[in-house]
Amino acid sequence: MENEMNNMLHLNTASFRDPEASPEGPKTTEPLDPDIAKRNAELVERFGTLLFSASAQEILAWAHEHAPGPLAVTLSMENTVLAELAKRYLPGADFLFLDTEYHFPETLEVADAVEQRYPQHRLVRAKAQLSRAEQDEVYGPNLYLGNPGACCRMRKVEPLAVHMSPYVGWITGLRRADGPTRAEAPALSLDATGRLKISPLVTWTLEETEAFEQDNDLIIHPLTRQGYPSIGCATCTMPVAEGEDPRAGRWAFAAKTECGLHE
Repeated sequence: MENEMNNMLHLNTASFRDPEASPEGPKTTEPLDPDIAKRNAELVERFGTLLFSASAQEILAWAHEHAPGPLAVTLSMENTVLAELAKRYLPGADFLFLDTEYHFPETLEVADAVEQRYPQHRLVRAKAQLSRAEQDEVYGPNLYLGNPGACCRMRKVEPLAVHMSPYVGWITGLRRADGPTRAEAPALSLDATGRLKISPLVTWTLEETEAFEQDNDLIIHPLTRQGYPSIGCATCTMPVAEGEDPRAGRWAFAAKTECGLHE
């Protein structure tokens, strides 16, 4: 097995494109209207500290009242708490799911179930410029092994950037309890484009998340009950031991802890 992996990592790359060069096509978010960008900055300045320890309900009610335009609710499908809360506090907001084409089948099943359960919210499935097969052809097989950062950039970061253009901000599922890299995450901030980045679950623990799922009969990702507290692509996610950092199973083969969406 080790020899097989080494062979995959040391393929002759002369005929493959440099993974630091993304495929042709749109890769970035369109600039915000200057007045909206100014308003967003004022909102973060005024409310960022006030919302730091607020409840999810308070944060989402604030977002509904103050956001100067449409918001996207980003869903990894690891859990569906944000979908349920959006139904209550952000009527009509779009759901945005990054379909990397490397997901567990169970993740795609959850996405389909979300689309059926919440028909009042449009589910946008954002995909990369290249299909999985095309990426293998252009950049070499299994890019996630040799350069996971480039793979995440092409299949997560850039698709999110492109699909964020219609929105003034996004709702994320960040939790401070997910690990040391997120321990001080704000509830309200600006992303690199000046859009609002709103994280209503930021104070929640994994136990509180699971309790909300049970109490509200939500769609459950089955792998979260099988040792996968944090779920990404199937190729880069492993189960973790009880008591271990919830994100320890992400990119366990590499010195990497974030995909780039929250860096």
